[in-house]
Amino acid sequence: MLSIDPNTQSERDNYKLLTGSIIPRPVAFVTTLSKEGVLNGAPFSYFNIVTANPPMISVSVQRQAGNQKDTARNAIGAGEFVVHISDETYVEAINETAAPLPPNESEIELAKLTPIKSEAIAVPGVQEASIRMECVLERAIPLGGTEAQPACDLLIGRVVRFHVAERLYEKGRIDAEGLQPVSRLAGNSYAKLGEQFEIVRPT
Repeated sequence: MLSIDPNTQSERDNYKLLTGSIIPRPVAFVTTLSKEGVLNGAPFSYFNIVTANPPMISVSVQRQAGNQKDTARNAIGAGEFVVHISDETYVEAINETAAPLPPNESEIELAKLTPIKSEAIAVPGVQEASIRMECVLERAIPLGGTEAQPACDLLIGRVVRFHVAERLYEKGRIDAEGLQPVSRLAGNSYAKLGEQFEIVRPT
């Protein structure tokens, strides 16, 4: 077994260990609205559940040379964002939105995704997603790096509206196979749902 001290490695080397080990990772496709009214969209695989009471989710948005990405800046400025579950039906379009566009250009338009009005917040979602969650910003926490130049913005969103395709919803549960979620591995690699199995928890 190798023993590796992260303090002796570059950030890139630590990134490769993390993203190659913590797999598969769900992919959040996040839409935000700029102060100028530009609808921004971007995928993030540093994404998970925080709590169910109230329902909260987290998205970690890495900074570039200490500068906030559009998603973090817009979400913090407006206090709202929409998280979509990435699936096989529109993963190619999601990948297009990762293009480094300037803030005044919309990745949603670039990828030819269809904006859809939200019910509880002002930020639109995209119609192609089978599950989306309207969120209000509970907290934004700058982390990593230095105090003067953090490495990321951890966005904690409180879900104020769930939107779920009827075909996936049965007795309060989600049909995982029908959802066809995609997950991120390392580099350019993604994975589909794959084989499922059950293990009963001890009582």
